[in-house]
Amino acid sequence: MNYKSIMKKARGEQKASLVLKNGRIINVYSGEIEELDIAIEDGKIIGIGTYNGIKEIDLKKMYVAPGLIDGHVHIESSMLTPPQFAKIVLPKGTTTIIADPHEIANVSGVPGIEFMLKSSEHIPLSVYMMIPSCVPATIDENAGAMITAHDIKKLKKHPRVLGLGEVMDYPSVIQGNTMIFEKIKVMNHHMIDGHAPDVIGNDLNAYITAGVMTDHECTMVISMQERIKRGMYVHLREGSATRNTKTLLKGLNKNNIHRVLFCTDDKHPEDIKNEGHINYNVNLAIEHGIDPIDAIRMATINAANCYHLPNIGGIAPGKDADLIIFDSLKKIEPLFVYKKGVLVASHGKALFEASTEVPDAVLNTVHLDLDQLSFSLQLKSNQVKVIGLIQNNITTHLLNRTVNVTNNQFVYDKHADILKLAVIERHHNKKLIGIGLVEGFGFKNGALAMTIAHDSHNLIIVGSSDDDMRLAAEKINEIQGGIVLVRNGKVVHFLKLEVGGIMTNAESIVVSESLKYMKKEIKDMGLDQDIDDPFISLAFLALPVIPTLKLTDRGLFDVNQFKIVLIENQ
Repeated sequence: MNYKSIMKKARGEQKASLVLKNGRIINVYSGEIEELDIAIEDGKIIGIGTYNGIKEIDLKKMYVAPGLIDGHVHIESSMLTPPQFAKIVLPKGTTTIIADPHEIANVSGVPGIEFMLKSSEHIPLSVYMMIPSCVPATIDENAGAMITAHDIKKLKKHPRVLGLGEVMDYPSVIQGNTMIFEKIKVMNHHMIDGHAPDVIGNDLNAYITAGVMTDHECTMVISMQERIKRGMYVHLREGSATRNTKTLLKGLNKNNIHRVLFCTDDKHPEDIKNEGHINYNVNLAIEHGIDPIDAIRMATINAANCYHLPNIGGIAPGKDADLIIFDSLKKIEPLFVYKKGVLVASHGKALFEASTEVPDAVLNTVHLDLDQLSFSLQLKSNQVKVIGLIQNNITTHLLNRTVNVTNNQFVYDKHADILKLAVIERHHNKKLIGIGLVEGFGFKNGALAMTIAHDSHNLIIVGSSDDDMRLAAEKINEIQGGIVLVRNGKVVHFLKLEVGGIMTNAESIVVSESLKYMKKEIKDMGLDQDIDDPFISLAFLALPVIPTLKLTDRGLFDVNQFKIVLIENQ
C-alpha cells in the first residue's frame, strides 16, 4: 500500500477513487446530520468533508447511513444458502450479519458449519459466525450430530468466527454442568451469546457470571431492562413468527438505548421481500417514536460495539465503506447499497450473481423406515396435556384438555381444534417417534410435514389423520427433506430442501412462491387467522428450550421441569 498516496487523498491533495457528494450523512457518533462528501479508497472511507474524486456521484441531498447489521440470525431459517440469502438482504440495506449455524450443525455437525463458512466466503455480505454451543439443544432429543468443546476449539481459529453461539441450555449453565462450561471455557475472551427466556433474578446473575453477554429472547420490558442493568446487550427481534420489537421499544430511554441492537433470528424470504430485513426493525422503531438516528444507531454502531467489530457501524475515516442511501428518515428503504465502496444493490435489486457448490456431506440427510413406525396415540385417560400455540411467539402454553378416546386410542374430533403432532428421528433411522397433541392451528382434513424442526431438525408433522400424516412423511423421505402439504389424502404441494433438509440452493423466488402457495392452501383448510406463519409455528414446537410444552422424538417435554413428561394427566 502506498501510504503517502493514501494520506494525500485523505487530506484532499489528490483525487480519491470514489467520492459521494452532496449527501446527508447520518453521524451515529454525534447524532448529527452532516451535509458533506464521503471520500472512498480501496473499500475504506478516507475522509468526510469536501473532496474531489476520479469518480464522483451526486447524492442530491439523499441520506447516507452505515450499512445495517443483523446481530443474530440463522441463515438456514430463510431456507436459502448464504449466497442466495445475500441476494435478498443486501438490497434491504443489511451489509453484515452475525450468523449462528446451529441449524445445519444439528444435521451435519462440523462439515455443516464448514459448508456455511466456505459458501459465504466470496459474497458481498460480511458473514461472521458464532459456533453453536448446544448441538443438540438438550439430551432429551436426537440430532444428526454433536458439537463438542474439541470441535469448538478447532473452529474458533477461523478469522470470521467471533465467539460462542446462543447458550440455550440455560439450566445446565445455572446448575454448573461441566460439559457446557467446557465449551464456554474454550471461548474465553470471545463473545458468548445467550438465550434465556424468563430467567430472572439470581438465576440471571449466575447465567451472566458464566460469561454470557447477550440475549435475544426477551418478550417483556422488565426482562430487557434487568438484562441491561446487569451489563448485557439485548437484541430486539423481528422474525417471521417471533416479533418482540414493538413491545420492548416501550422500555427504551436515553440511558439504556446504547445496549440495544436489532436481529431477525428466523425470517422467511417472502417476509424479507415484503417487509424488509433489519431496516424493518428500524422502521418499526421510528414508527413507534424512536428518533430516526437512534434507531439507525441500534442497527449499526450498537451492534458493531457489541460484537467488537471496529471497522464497521459508522461513517468515519478508516471504516469500511458499507453504506446505504435513502431519501426519507420516516421510512428507510435503501435506494443504493455499497459494500466496501462497491455498489451491490440498487432500487431493491441485487447487482451480483450468487451460487455455491454443495458438498455430499450436507446432502441426502433423511433416513427413515416408516414401515416400522405407528402414528397412533395410545391413551388410558381422556384427560391430557396439549401444546397451546401463542400468537406471534414460539413459546407455548401447557393446556389441560378432555379428548375423545376409543379402544385406548386418541380419536380426532373435527369439531375441536386439537390436532395430532409427531416428531420422528430422521438422521440415523433410530425408529423413534414422539406423539403429542396441539391446539391452535385450526386447519382440517390434511397434514403439514417438515424436516425443519428446531433445533434437531427431525421430521415434524401436524395433521388430522394418521393416513395423511404418513403420506406426508413418505413424500418427505422421497424428496430427501423439505416441506410437504397433504390435503384430503393427496400431496397438494411440496418444497424440496436438498441441503440438510433445511435449505435449497435454488433462487429465493422458488422458496417464496412455494410457501405462498402452501400458505394459501392451509388457509383454505381453516388455518387460524392469528397464525401469520404456520411453517415457523410448527418448526418451533420441537424446540425443548423454549417454554412451556414441546415435543421431541423421545416424547412430550415440559420446559419448566426440563424433562420428558407423560401426555396423560395423573
